[in-house]
Amino acid sequence: MAGKPKLHYFDGRGRAEVIRWLLASAGVEFEEKFVDTLEDLEKLRNDGSLMFQQVPMIEIDGMKLVQTRAILNYIATKYDLCGKDIKERAAVDMYTEGIADIGEMIMLLPICPPDEKDAKMALIKERVSNHYLPAFEKVLKSHGQDYLVGNKLSRADIQLVELLYYVEELDPSLLANFPLLKALKTRVSNLPTVKKFLQPGSQRKPPTDEESLEKARRIFKFK
Repeated sequence: MAGKPKLHYFDGRGRAEVIRWLLASAGVEFEEKFVDTLEDLEKLRNDGSLMFQQVPMIEIDGMKLVQTRAILNYIATKYDLCGKDIKERAAVDMYTEGIADIGEMIMLLPICPPDEKDAKMALIKERVSNHYLPAFEKVLKSHGQDYLVGNKLSRADIQLVELLYYVEELDPSLLANFPLLKALKTRVSNLPTVKKFLQPGSQRKPPTDEESLEKARRIFKFK
């Protein structure tokens, strides 16, 4: 019997948090092997575990998968979270790519130079309010169903709800004009697997603070 998937990343959100969300939502128990130092990262690189010398990496089903989107695609396919046919899968992919675009902006906000942070925050809020959230609200309104694609939970719903939590951390008022998105957030958050993940003590990571940011800088050598 195969062991639990093992996720290699540092003890913070970064590019691995969406993987944690998807695994937890699918009800998959997984282990985490934290990359705590540059030496830990170099060991993975030197033993050939990282095809492109980068984490996150997940050991699953006898593979060592890297690249976040490839990992998400595999998990979604394995646990039936990517749509029932080629058209639904295309919709799921389209939605998740849009979610990733704005999610990347939010993820990189903590490392933005201090003198640029206010302008970057204003840009994020503008795009969230006028582009991304209206687009997803329109999708839900157009078909009147509980979920984004095929009236069935997919990784698009999970990744969107993760994003909505981040948006609320930035400014709770940003969701005020999007009742269908708020309902989706409540609906997905109340699913037993997601509800468990949202409880204190789970493998969900807290917002990035200065301590975790400094630790990431030491490991990954970014400015």
